[in-house]
Amino acid sequence: MVVHIELKETHMFPGNDLKVRGLVPNRQPDAMDRTYTPEVVDENKERGNWSNKVEFMMSCFSYAVGLGTIWRFPYLCYRNGGGAFLIPYIIMYLLAGLPLFFMELAFGQYASEGPITIWKICPLFQGIGYAMFSISFLVAIYYNVIVAWSFYYLFASFTNELPWSHCENDWNTPACARFDGKNCTVLGGLLNTTGHCLFQNESSPELWDSLKAAAGASRMPADEYFHHSVLGISDGIEDIGGIRWQLALCLLLGWIMVFFALLKGVKSFGKAVYFTAIFPYVVMFILLIRAATLPGYIDGIMFYLIPKWERLTEAKVWGDAAMQIFFALSPCWGGLITLASYNTFHNNCFRDSLIVATGNILTAFFAGFVIFGIMGFMAHELGKPVESVATEGAGLAFIAYPEAVSRLPFAPIWSILFFVMLLTLGLGTQFTLLETVVTTIVDSWPDKLRGRNHKWVVLGASCVMFLLGLTMCTRNGMYVLQLLDNHAATFSALIVGLCEIFVIHYLYGVDRFLNDIKVMLKRYPPTYGLWYFMWKYLTPVVIIGLFIFCTVDFAPSSYADVVFPGYVNAIGWVISAVPISLIPIVAIMKISKAKGSLRQRIDSLIKPTPDWGPALHRHRAEADVPRHVDSRVPLTLTVASSMNGKRRR
Repeated sequence: MVVHIELKETHMFPGNDLKVRGLVPNRQPDAMDRTYTPEVVDENKERGNWSNKVEFMMSCFSYAVGLGTIWRFPYLCYRNGGGAFLIPYIIMYLLAGLPLFFMELAFGQYASEGPITIWKICPLFQGIGYAMFSISFLVAIYYNVIVAWSFYYLFASFTNELPWSHCENDWNTPACARFDGKNCTVLGGLLNTTGHCLFQNESSPELWDSLKAAAGASRMPADEYFHHSVLGISDGIEDIGGIRWQLALCLLLGWIMVFFALLKGVKSFGKAVYFTAIFPYVVMFILLIRAATLPGYIDGIMFYLIPKWERLTEAKVWGDAAMQIFFALSPCWGGLITLASYNTFHNNCFRDSLIVATGNILTAFFAGFVIFGIMGFMAHELGKPVESVATEGAGLAFIAYPEAVSRLPFAPIWSILFFVMLLTLGLGTQFTLLETVVTTIVDSWPDKLRGRNHKWVVLGASCVMFLLGLTMCTRNGMYVLQLLDNHAATFSALIVGLCEIFVIHYLYGVDRFLNDIKVMLKRYPPTYGLWYFMWKYLTPVVIIGLFIFCTVDFAPSSYADVVFPGYVNAIGWVISAVPISLIPIVAIMKISKAKGSLRQRIDSLIKPTPDWGPALHRHRAEADVPRHVDSRVPLTLTVASSMNGKRRR
């Protein structure tokens, strides 16, 4: 690769002393460098920026407020002490979620680079970028399958009677039963398979036991619809079966929508997220109003909120809180770095991180009222306690909630609203996952892929991931998805986060990073000392503790009553290891290509490259102001070293 070296003249920049530009490799002059006149708009013309700040905020909300916010947090809240769970959740948000979120936004915005090329900050650890790329790639493959399920349900909702509202369909089994328990008290009452309410004092012990067993073996119509009609699920992961063409078409539709949303990069992406970020809140508000008018609503809300303070002494409660906040905000996947890299240089990323991360918590809390309000109604309809119908994940979104909706007047309307909400939540996250993959590829070969060829990268990535996603449109697809979900972004993301913190706050230096933030914000973030302490000490400790918790709490992959064979779980661990293994592999490759002794090679590779820093030359000049830096670097930077391009940032 040819390295272009240009000697820049001395300029006077408003608000700065006389600066001396050094030798800056691999940087093309912007308009200000050529004309020596200030630009009206602070924009990276070569790479592009968001059209406005609102689009960036909407994209962050769409990315962070995903399906997990709706279908997992409310369940964790009730399972871990109700309202008391908010205490560990907020604490983990302050100690780990917000610091990582702010760090990645600032990191991406400062360098205006994607997840791989940004590691000019420390070339030895460029493998972290490849790990982020692989995590986003793997998650994007199966995440759009969930979007395909939502499309399937949405299309099925355009009917006078929802197909999962009764047991008279071809896919139903003798175990299917639709009960109405409004007149059967939970205190001793039991619905038999014919829907009649029996009491224990009216039945012999043998009959009562058989009724309990029969009632327990029955399945709701929505359960059978999801597993038999939508998935056509097989008996195990080894029984592949054929491709479900209806799901395959829905998956294709999902990828077509993602392709067109990203066709023109952040310009088209920024327009699409207005809908995916705002519409879910409109639907949740409508569903909340409807739920509040239903019998059993208060029971569901009380079950959700009543605090059980004694649960705060359990380690699992704190572990679940840390896990949820870590994966809800999705740091360490490369998405936040990608989104922030298209910001203008002086954007207030600190304020953005506070708004988005806090908004995620409030959204999750608000969603709990919507979910448990409907679950309270469903419990009332079935004559069961709320805990017997509360669930999480796909079971909530595609079984429990559809079953509850089917019992409402004008059920198809509410079903359409709910699944359009799921679609917008899923697509909002999927947009960023694919944009991360595309940005990483384009930034790696900018001369060849930027501009007109960008759309071909989007098309190629979409086609490859669609074809890989077809493996989850088969009869064993649910098992494959479960395996990927358990392994693609759990342990690997935690290790990536630890490595990222180590490089930025130990090798590069937390002081230097805070000074870089000061250059962007024109001031240090509030409570400088607190950020220093959290980034260098508290947040790494929390991530290490979370890694230990995940290791202890980990269980072999399974779905429902099907436990995966040992070799399948081994494949899962290989999936987890792939992103992590890229970090040492890339480091070894870098060392092998460097010159000098082993010590000299490593020493040169842990230092920022000369072209590390802001993308535009005038911003690089602002960053050239001598600053107090980490003890590993001299406290002053001489003019001579600056002229020779040996500045340490």
